[in-house]
Amino acid sequence: MHDIIIRGGTVYDGTGSKPLSADIAIDNGIITVIGTIDAPAREEINAAGQIVTPGFVDVHTHYDGQVTWDPYLQPSTCHGVTTAIMGNCGVGFAPCKPDQQDWLIGLMEGVEDIPGTALAEGIDWRWESVPEYMDTLETSPLSIDIGVQVPHGALRAYVMGQRGADLEPANPTDISEMSQLVVEALEAGALGFSTSRTEKHRAANGDHTPSFKSEADELHGIARAMGKTGKGVLQLIADFRDVDEEFALIRGMVEASGRPLSLTIEQDDRYPTVWKQVLDHIEKAANDGLPMQGQVPPRATGLLMGLTASLNPFIMHSTFREIGHAPLEKQVEALKDPAFRARLLAEEPTYPEGEIITLLCTGHHKMFELGNPVNYEPEPKNSVAAKAEQSGKDPREVILDMMLQDNGNALMYFPLMNYLEGSLDHVHTMLTHPNTAFGLGDGGAHVGIICDASFPTTLLTHWTRDRTRGPKLPIEWVIHGQTQKNAELVGLKDRGVLQVGMRADINVIDYDNLTLFPPTIVHDLPAGGKRLIQRAKGYTATLVNGEVAFREGEPTGILGGKLIRGAQERPAAAQ
Repeated sequence: MHDIIIRGGTVYDGTGSKPLSADIAIDNGIITVIGTIDAPAREEINAAGQIVTPGFVDVHTHYDGQVTWDPYLQPSTCHGVTTAIMGNCGVGFAPCKPDQQDWLIGLMEGVEDIPGTALAEGIDWRWESVPEYMDTLETSPLSIDIGVQVPHGALRAYVMGQRGADLEPANPTDISEMSQLVVEALEAGALGFSTSRTEKHRAANGDHTPSFKSEADELHGIARAMGKTGKGVLQLIADFRDVDEEFALIRGMVEASGRPLSLTIEQDDRYPTVWKQVLDHIEKAANDGLPMQGQVPPRATGLLMGLTASLNPFIMHSTFREIGHAPLEKQVEALKDPAFRARLLAEEPTYPEGEIITLLCTGHHKMFELGNPVNYEPEPKNSVAAKAEQSGKDPREVILDMMLQDNGNALMYFPLMNYLEGSLDHVHTMLTHPNTAFGLGDGGAHVGIICDASFPTTLLTHWTRDRTRGPKLPIEWVIHGQTQKNAELVGLKDRGVLQVGMRADINVIDYDNLTLFPPTIVHDLPAGGKRLIQRAKGYTATLVNGEVAFREGEPTGILGGKLIRGAQERPAAAQ
């Protein structure tokens, strides 16, 4: 009598191998048989006509706050994710001195667009150090497994105080203390260390993230200390304004530590060739024996704009600000009023030169109707600019018409990164490069403007089944990237593969009917905060540690997730 048998599915084992038809038996959270199984089970899942995959591993999330009050971590768990890694991009909530709590909330609010009121209401601060934070998570209810990284921003503030927030260089004593704290966290089971070197990351008050100008002595010193432990991975984001100089600094972290490093790669219209230069540098480093990979998104990094979102193209208009905080129905009423509408369209606001907000408000060539089903590879002929030219209307009038659909609940799509002149060839290049991994879903972050935690479903539906604007990708290769490859990227060899003796984190997916729904706004954060949620249909069952934790993406109430303590070796019993 087995605990669970998944019967008759097409099994993609996560290694990239071709599928096989087989049953899978699970006992005590472990896969015990793969093949034809005649024995009974306490529970059976009929997977006929469906695919069976390992649970997906999301290496780039920001649930550091949400995990303390929400065991279900939606929207990631709506998309087959069974392991989520937090603490990316140098932001998080440990270490933290009591008098720095509000400051860290402001940093996370600004960098990752998570409402500060929700964080202040939801986090109970039962910790100061990273090990204490991990102890708190270990005793918290969890539906999936989570891993923690040490965030450089919090670390710098903890050690250097205001000097760290003011971007002052770290002195040798600072570096020694930061290194010691990172080692302490790694010994307690943290999976790595993350930092940010991008001007895009700013606190709620507009200040740069504390790690923005960290120098080589600091970064290499921390990396060297990690190397001595033989533990942990490195993760970062950088602007690469001087590609050679910046990459040399980052490469030096790997040379000093010997530890694996992954970094964000996206195409930015303002610097359209930088992504390729960085990728070339990574390839050379890898050829030199350095464990470096790029984290790349499987679609354009797209902002969602509308009356219900945190952003719309009229936020710089003083006329719109008159109604900006009014209830939605009042906004719709005003925007349909001919006199108010005429006054709004006649206004020419002043935009800050060189700031990305200018592009977001005036880049009509990159604004699209989101639609249902959502089209994440829209054609230029369907942009606001093209529609305005076709109709002879002011582009802003076209925007208003789009936003007013669905009683003002409609969302527009702005592919900010990875959509240069409507081309998506570079996304295919990034995804298929031998030195990249799938990442940047940002689950738990940017909750009012981005909903990219649905990347796993995009990879399955769009890239293996539905794509029309370019080549598709083999389903077994895509599944490998979301399972074994991502797991090993952060040192987890006990999951991501369906083999006897391995951990039973498993998805049963109705692949032919797998559907990604449009994002919607919900108000379910603490203090009534709003966020975007995107659901899917077709995740028949998601098993975590051998139990069905989700059916059709909805929680069953089983909380079998755990905090991951350190890198995990392949089980000795695994075949």
